[in-house]
Amino acid sequence: MSVVINTNYAATVASNNLAHANAMLQNSLDRLSSGSKIVNPSDDAGGLAVSMKLSAAATRSAATATNIGNATSFLQTQDGALKVAGDILSRMSELKTLYGDVTKSSGDQANYNTEFTALQAELTSISSETFNGKALFGTGSLSVSVTQDGSTSSAVSLSAADLTSTASGGVGVVTAATGSTALGAVSLTNITDALATVATLRAANGAEQSRLSFASSLLTTNEANLQAANSRITDVDVAAESTQLARWNTLVQAGTSMLAQANSSAQSVLKLLQ
Repeated sequence: MSVVINTNYAATVASNNLAHANAMLQNSLDRLSSGSKIVNPSDDAGGLAVSMKLSAAATRSAATATNIGNATSFLQTQDGALKVAGDILSRMSELKTLYGDVTKSSGDQANYNTEFTALQAELTSISSETFNGKALFGTGSLSVSVTQDGSTSSAVSLSAADLTSTASGGVGVVTAATGSTALGAVSLTNITDALATVATLRAANGAEQSRLSFASSLLTTNEANLQAANSRITDVDVAAESTQLARWNTLVQAGTSMLAQANSSAQSVLKLLQ
């Protein structure tokens, strides 16, 4: 092998190896300090794209779970109002029965009617209750999305709860009569039918709350699985990466020593020139 001065092949190779080991050492340091395998897009371009989609889906899942919680609160508030409406109708049916007592005077009946009309006003007031500005009662249904992709096919429909209907069995039949003869104008059947309607509305409300509860549980499970899948792509395995850090750290130290040896080996030429 020729002995030359201008070209130090050994030093060049050692320098290239040292530069590579130093770059890999820096990558390990970046990963361990950030906790992520993908510090730069070039580390895993495809994985980064998948990770962004999974992360966004998990974020939407959390937001959807919040929406479901709010819908559940809406239903709970609605059920509370329906319970009070049922209690009012139950008291109305009691008043109607007492009103029909043949031993009661017209003054007694007037007193019962006074309470009855007050309860009518309260029923009417309940029908206009709101939750965060959204009407609790009406003739239209509400649709609650329970999936992170906003699919309408799996949305939960909250059925309409109407406390003003004057159709047969409607609560509006009970509140329609007014004045001093209101209690006399409303039949006991009208009141019991309205009470049955409220009971049906509460049953539907409970069924919807139950479905939302299961939908929320599924969404929570899906969110956890999305986060786990994203973790496998982006999160660094500290144990494995620590091993790589030790490896590259050793190679950097060895490469530095070898580069120093390669640089000093050319000095042997001076002995030939003496």
